[in-house]
Amino acid sequence: MITKDMTIEISTGLEARLVAVFVQVASQFESSIYVQHDNKRVNAKSIMGMMTLGLPVGENITVSAEGADEEEAIKEIGNYLSNTK
Repeated sequence: MITKDMTIEISTGLEARLVAVFVQVASQFESSIYVQHDNKRVNAKSIMGMMTLGLPVGENITVSAEGADEEEAIKEIGNYLSNTK
């Protein structure tokens, strides 16, 4: 399992449309992927779960991935959140 702290660098934060894209990015991978913010931990492949986090720009989160493609999953999610993809 890989766990990495990340910062939301997308200028609008993760509003509804961008949460949908985030979930699409996470769903490409076989690994189980979770996002934790404060005391809440949600499945990164769940649009409803991700929407409950309400993540604005500059917010810090912890992303964890476990599975065969966990390293690539963490890398791609980091790229998406830093808006450098």
